[in-house]
Amino acid sequence: MGEAKATEKAPKKSWFAGLQAEFKKIIWPDKASITRQTVAVTIISVFLGALIKILDMIIQLGLNLIA
Repeated sequence: MGEAKATEKAPKKSWFAGLQAEFKKIIWPDKASITRQTVAVTIISVFLGALIKILDMIIQLGLNLIA
């Protein structure tokens, strides 16, 4: 049976250079886009929270009627 070969690690300098090259490829959103997305997430979160609360109250009322 053959022995497993040790894998060589890339030098940290080349890893950071590769990381920097990848960061240059990122297309960062503009401020208006971030604002719209933040508002949308906040509104959806509040709506879903309210919906869950209403469903919880309805289920609790139904269980209280049974018990």
